[in-house]
Amino acid sequence: MPGSAAQRMGFLAVLARVNAAHPWSHNDAYARFVLRHARGVRRRGGDTAVDVGCGTGNLLSALSEIFPTAIGIEPDPDAADAAARRFSADAVQIERRPFGSEPHRAYDLIAFVASLHHMPLRTALQDAREALRPGGRVVIVGVARETSTDALRSGASLLLNPLVGLVRHPKRATRPPAHMQAPSTAATLSFDEIRTIAGEVLPGIRMRRRLFWRYTASWQAPL
Repeated sequence: MPGSAAQRMGFLAVLARVNAAHPWSHNDAYARFVLRHARGVRRRGGDTAVDVGCGTGNLLSALSEIFPTAIGIEPDPDAADAAARRFSADAVQIERRPFGSEPHRAYDLIAFVASLHHMPLRTALQDAREALRPGGRVVIVGVARETSTDALRSGASLLLNPLVGLVRHPKRATRPPAHMQAPSTAATLSFDEIRTIAGEVLPGIRMRRRLFWRYTASWQAPL
């Protein structure tokens, strides 16, 4: 970024103010990626989807329109309670607990959207592999620790982020929407480190770096 350190800091401060006034969910931006895989699983006869770290239930709501059984796993009490109220009259299950020790071959789709970096990666992927039925899929929208390899993509995201916020939410916000208030934590593993571990646990997994500080991945269990 050109200019002096003071100019750069001033520019970043302006971006931060715009982002705060026009917040939007980077996770929701990749909902289409998850739902495309979800529809593929459903076409093959899958009937049970799990959203790990479902938050207040934005993605879970869409999954419930595709699958007969949709389960949201959410360890944060406030987010889990909000999801439970949202789906109180629907056939959607909200389980307030961490992911792990799942029933064997119980699910056809397991989605991790900005939740995988909250867990021990290898253990979580092993649990997902064992809980998946043959032909089922693990779908990930993940967060990785930035490295120098990510500099160009991160810079583009930094510039595009406020523009997308202005288009999606032109009205100024006084606080982030409810679905963006869940506790968060910084990622500790880089994309390359995640790819190495994921490839060992889920051979053949497809992974790709994306804009807005996310990566996507998908893996299909052998038939």
